[in-house]
Amino acid sequence: MQVDLATILAGYAQGYFLMADEETGSLAWYGTDQHAVIPLDERFHCPRSLRPLVRSGRFQVRLNCAFEQVVEGCAARPQTWISPELKQIYAALHRSGFAHSFETWQGETLAGGILGIALGAAFIGESMFYRIPNGSKVALVKLVEHLRERGFRLFDAQLMNPHLARFGAFLMEGQEYLKLLQQCLGIPCRFD
Repeated sequence: MQVDLATILAGYAQGYFLMADEETGSLAWYGTDQHAVIPLDERFHCPRSLRPLVRSGRFQVRLNCAFEQVVEGCAARPQTWISPELKQIYAALHRSGFAHSFETWQGETLAGGILGIALGAAFIGESMFYRIPNGSKVALVKLVEHLRERGFRLFDAQLMNPHLARFGAFLMEGQEYLKLLQQCLGIPCRFD
């Protein structure tokens, strides 16, 4: 399959995201009137029960060491929107330096990870998974620290859920989101 990276990146740069239909596998662009945003400032909240685990060093962080495994982990659900075609797109974006995996490990075991796309100072979180309990939660806390250190200004989680709300995620209206996204596109940031 030939991947048109320019078209894919242009879609993300306009606030859209790709998803495959869980039943047919057909790939389409989706948009939302409100984007779930994980704050990169003092509004981010690490739940009190998670703090000792984050500080314990039980999980080690790695970047892009197991990208394909993270994609497979994110897709390993009874019904998934990550189709084989979307996996190929993620692989092409990864080879081009846009898609990344942020991973937690216990020794040589992949504990969890987050899949996302970096565009300028925006990180668009596509999905997350865990194999060891709390692996993805620690990854989220550590990813926020990582993005702050590198000067990112937007962590887009796309769709809100109760899990993200525990960390301080909030809904940003479409026009405000697009304005922030456009600002971020012009700010060079390096993910790794």
